[in-house]
Amino acid sequence: METVLLVVHLLVAIFLVALILMQRSGGGALDGLGGGSGASSILSARGTGNMLTRTTAILATIFFLTSISLSIYYKGAQPQPTSILEQAPATSSAPSVPSAPVAEK
Repeated sequence: METVLLVVHLLVAIFLVALILMQRSGGGALDGLGGGSGASSILSARGTGNMLTRTTAILATIFFLTSISLSIYYKGAQPQPTSILEQAPATSSAPSVPSAPVAEK
């Protein structure tokens, strides 16, 4: 189940990027966002019926659903991490280093 969901997630991500790159640019960056008088406004009747826009919205929804599903699956499948201090060995003494011989005069 995990592998199938991950493969679907990756394919949707690839198709989503391709669809976004195929769409026509508005040209004026953010000029039509406020519903102004721009011809390429997002809220206009012309911009809502595009097939690429609808397909992008559907793929984005599938992408979010697979993301949430994968996060829920991995949260339940993995045990809770333990502290790194609890994993340390019990011996805390430093290794003994031989001392250098003292030279006599």
